[in-house]
Amino acid sequence: MNKRTILVIEVVVVGLALLLWWWSAAEPGSQAMGDADFISAGPYRVAVTVTPDKPVVGENQLQILVRDNDGQPLSGAEVRAVGEMPAMGTMSAMYAPAEITEVAPGRYEGSFELTMAGEWPLAVDIAEGENHVDLTFDMATGREGLRLATATPAGEVAYHTCSMHPSVKSATPGTCPICGMDLVPVTHEEINSGSIRVEEGRRQTIAIKTGKVTRETVSLPLRLQGQLAYDESRLTDISLRFDGWIGELKVTDEGQAISQGETLFTVYSPELLTLQEDYLRARRSGNARLRSAARQRLMRAGITDPQLQWLAKRGKAQDYFPIFAPASGVVIEKHLLPGSAVKSGETLLRLADLSRLWVEAFAYEQDLPLLETGLTADLRIAGQSAIPATVAHVDPFLQRDTRTARVRLSLDNEAGRYQPGQFAQVNLQVPLGEQLLVPEDAVLVSGHKRIVFKDQGGGRLMPVPVRTGYRIDGQIVIRDGLKEGDAIITAGTFLIASESKMKAGVAQW
Repeated sequence: MNKRTILVIEVVVVGLALLLWWWSAAEPGSQAMGDADFISAGPYRVAVTVTPDKPVVGENQLQILVRDNDGQPLSGAEVRAVGEMPAMGTMSAMYAPAEITEVAPGRYEGSFELTMAGEWPLAVDIAEGENHVDLTFDMATGREGLRLATATPAGEVAYHTCSMHPSVKSATPGTCPICGMDLVPVTHEEINSGSIRVEEGRRQTIAIKTGKVTRETVSLPLRLQGQLAYDESRLTDISLRFDGWIGELKVTDEGQAISQGETLFTVYSPELLTLQEDYLRARRSGNARLRSAARQRLMRAGITDPQLQWLAKRGKAQDYFPIFAPASGVVIEKHLLPGSAVKSGETLLRLADLSRLWVEAFAYEQDLPLLETGLTADLRIAGQSAIPATVAHVDPFLQRDTRTARVRLSLDNEAGRYQPGQFAQVNLQVPLGEQLLVPEDAVLVSGHKRIVFKDQGGGRLMPVPVRTGYRIDGQIVIRDGLKEGDAIITAGTFLIASESKMKAGVAQW
């Protein structure tokens, strides 16, 4: 072999050595990775190495290679990794997050720092678009390499989880380490669509029942609490238009029944006495104009025709003039005594006609849009049978202290069976027209959201967010989200919800 040949060989050897050195520097740790080092995780192939091979207390390097199913490097993925030392005794869990960056297509590197010796299980999370995979490795300081614990399965099943403990995720079937229940598979289709599959056997186990969304003409029952009160349009106040003194008092007590025209009391008034004398003198004079003027003065003083007739029969002015009841009723207020002085305009007596009463109930503001005059109602007073009534008035304002509005109904009381102050229960039926209805048990409450499970057939159930209305006799009005005839789950929704929520993780939860 001549010197030239030897020189060529040396150049080739040196070149190969430089190439190997460059490859090692460009992709540290990857030169020893073959297809056997890659792990199938969901739609990806992933290889994870740590440098040094035996992790140490302090800084360590992490290399993650990600390829798609065709073996091409996956760029632009969001890759995260963290080591965790579990809590022990009074010591809380410690974390060693790695700052990961993409240094070449499909190659992600970062470093993490272990603060003490021991077990540091490593979790790796890779997300790209709608795809997401998780891997966990057993890792410890001073122990060589990483040992795969779990990985998102490839194919139809994404992972296995426990219906009661969603934090449990396993790459393989098995039992829940917390409750011992069998783990159930979660498919990629379920994650993407939000639906779940419940086989017939499991349906029977958790007592699932199905039904239909119906459309019916309904009325909303509304129950209000109220109290009987005086009909204020049938109250009569007794007062004088002159000063005076009370003589004989015929009204002895509140609650006394008074008939129209009955004498209530007599009154002495110098002003009234003068008006009587002028009137009688004008009558005797035969002058019609004087007589009419004197009569008008008495009537402006509050004297009525029956009182004028009474005075004409007497033929002379009376010191104590009678005051007659202008209407029949019951005395509900009394503010005078025999001999007491009274002033013009003072309310001396108040009479109430109890042949008709008001029922005053109070409705909360959310119920006010449903109420209007003319609505029929049933009243129950003192445990008696239902009494028909109608809404006569709804106050256009709220009571400040209770945030309620008064609803007034009219009650016939010709027989005198009822008394103001009695409590009354007001049962209203508010017509709502045709509405979509589902059983109350079909609606699942999730925070501010309401969910109904729609049966899509083939064992597949889809959680559907709905907008609900009033509850009516065990049913709920559906305002939006379903249509008439939709097949839905009417029982067992709570157990289905746990599976759907944990399997799918859909937006409606």
